[in-house]
Amino acid sequence: MYRDVVTTAKSVYRMSMVLPSTRLGSLLGYLSGHMTKVIVDSMGHDGSDFCVRLDNELSAGVLLYAVIAGSYLDLRRRGFDISALRYEDLVARPLDMCRVLLEYCHLSVSLAELAVKAFDVDSQRNSILAKSVIGHFKEPQLTRQTKTKLNELLMKHGIPLIGEPGIIEGTLSCSCKSISCIDRTGYPFTLVQ
Repeated sequence: MYRDVVTTAKSVYRMSMVLPSTRLGSLLGYLSGHMTKVIVDSMGHDGSDFCVRLDNELSAGVLLYAVIAGSYLDLRRRGFDISALRYEDLVARPLDMCRVLLEYCHLSVSLAELAVKAFDVDSQRNSILAKSVIGHFKEPQLTRQTKTKLNELLMKHGIPLIGEPGIIEGTLSCSCKSISCIDRTGYPFTLVQ
C-alpha cells in the first residue's frame, strides 16, 4: 500500500518527532548525502542511487517513498506477482477497495464489510504514533523550490512527480459500477457489482 508522496513525506516528518532513530537519520542525512546512502544500505537496498543530502523537512519522507516505490516497481518489472493499493482509494471507497483486494487475493468478497470495520479504530492508538500524539506537530510546507528539488529525486527513480497523478503501475482500482482489477498474470478483469 502506498499513499500520496507529499502526504507520506509529511507523515514521516511527524513520525521523526517521536521516533529518535528516524529523527537521527534525518539529521545525519542533513549533514551529508553519504549518510543517506549508508541508511538506505542498512535497509537492505543499494544506497548508491540515494546519496542525497536531506536539506529540507520533506526530503527524508520523499527519499523513503522513492526507495520503497522503486523497489516495488523493480519487483514488478522482474516478473514478481504483486500489485499495489493506494491509500487514498481505500479511504475514499473502503468497501469497494476491500472487495477489489479480497478478489485479487482470491478470498471471499463477503469479508469486505468486516474488513471495513477495522478502519473505525486508530491502529496506532496505544503507541507514540497515535494520531492524538503526532497530529499535534506542525506539518512542513511544500514550497516551489522544495517541490522542484524533490521532483528531481522522484524523476531519477521513475516515480510519479509531485503535482502529477501519483498512480503507480500495477495499482488496483475500482469504478462506480464495476471493479477493475489486474490479475496475477497482468491481464485486466472486471468485477461487476
